[in-house]
Amino acid sequence: MGPWRVVRWHGQGAYGAVYQAVRVRWPHRHPVALKLALFPEDPRFAREAELLSRLRHPCIPRLIGHGDWRHPAGTLHPFLAMQWIEGISLYAWARARNPSSRELLQLLAQLARTLHAIHAAHAVHRDVKGGNILVRSSDDRPFLTDFGSGDYQGSERLTWRSMPPATLPYRSPGASRFAFRFIHEPESHYVAQHSDDLFSLGVTAYRLLTGHYPPTQLPSAEAPAWNPEDAGPWSLQKRNPRVTPLLASLVQRMLSSQPEVRGTAEELAEALELAAARSGSAEDLSLFEALPPRPKRTKPSTQAPLTARVPTGTLGFSSWALGLLLLLWLGRDVFQRAEVSFSRMRSPENASTHDAGSVSVGDTLLTAPNASHRAPPSAGSIALELPPRPLPGQSKPDANNRCPRRGQIAINGGCWVQLAMDADTCEANGEDGYLYKGRCYTPALTPQRQPTSTQGSNASP
Repeated sequence: MGPWRVVRWHGQGAYGAVYQAVRVRWPHRHPVALKLALFPEDPRFAREAELLSRLRHPCIPRLIGHGDWRHPAGTLHPFLAMQWIEGISLYAWARARNPSSRELLQLLAQLARTLHAIHAAHAVHRDVKGGNILVRSSDDRPFLTDFGSGDYQGSERLTWRSMPPATLPYRSPGASRFAFRFIHEPESHYVAQHSDDLFSLGVTAYRLLTGHYPPTQLPSAEAPAWNPEDAGPWSLQKRNPRVTPLLASLVQRMLSSQPEVRGTAEELAEALELAAARSGSAEDLSLFEALPPRPKRTKPSTQAPLTARVPTGTLGFSSWALGLLLLLWLGRDVFQRAEVSFSRMRSPENASTHDAGSVSVGDTLLTAPNASHRAPPSAGSIALELPPRPLPGQSKPDANNRCPRRGQIAINGGCWVQLAMDADTCEANGEDGYLYKGRCYTPALTPQRQPTSTQGSNASP
């Protein structure tokens, strides 16, 4: 593609595929992240290239080049070559690092400085979230990525919906009120504000600290916004007692329903930096409980089997009861997963409502793969990595590695169904979502046959 040679495929988003590439003449130099448009002449890439060319900041990936690649069919597909970031997403970094309040204050301050640079260029990001923030492994520097949703003053309007593209849980109360009020007026147009980016950063911090999204979505245009200073069950202190008052107050400031309370990105950065500098020893404690150590594997016991030490009658009854309980538990688990999987396949449009209209082209996949870490207990529901072997009741591929039903994918000896949601939304679905190479999957379960009055006839759900 132009002066670049593709090394490997890395991931795919809604509008583009991401590759790692090197220069043809200097293949041993640093690689780049090459984003190729899936649709011919996609105007999003031109706007993203223009926006990135106006930005210079150490926490924004550099735009190295752009151009068009000609498909064998003759169509032109724009591409962007950007700085390759070796790191992991913000939420994964928090799980692996278990940072202190001081470290998080410093990281949020860098992100606020990044937003200040964007706003100073008369632009807005419009999709600030944990999946679009990468933390570099070498120095823990955060990078704000995915400017495909970004906008700048004087840019051409690409969509004619009333609301700009966004990830719904991160939408500000003001934007939500506008959406409720003008949902049936397509000629209306919401103009994203700088304060909307700050609110999204607050949602990101809240979710990092608690594992949950704050209850900020309004049920109607007249509904009162959730007060982040409320001491109820949704407060930061109740969700995570390890959050210090200094950090909690600044996150609450970002989540305020009043844009003027959030202030500017520069004012927020100064407040975060000052809090990190003046904080005491309490800010150096880890934000999450340490994970319990894994039990050590022991050699098989050389003792006599249990049947030699327990009366026969008692053992027979206990084994029967234990087996029955185990079967009941497994049956309930399989039924629940089947119900979730079936409902998602029946309503695929609902699976993407969290990210409706997003114009992300895959920046959340710009990091090299890293070892996975389980979420700490206080982090709430976080998506699981795909298990190395099939789950109980999961469909399995045949000898040719083909799954029994169309749309199922064979991975690690089991059949899976890809969900229409990004990695960030997949994490919000807890145990029902499994991440694999940046995509979200749910297990394809073997249909449970139901007996009928006709012998030899079976009904499947």
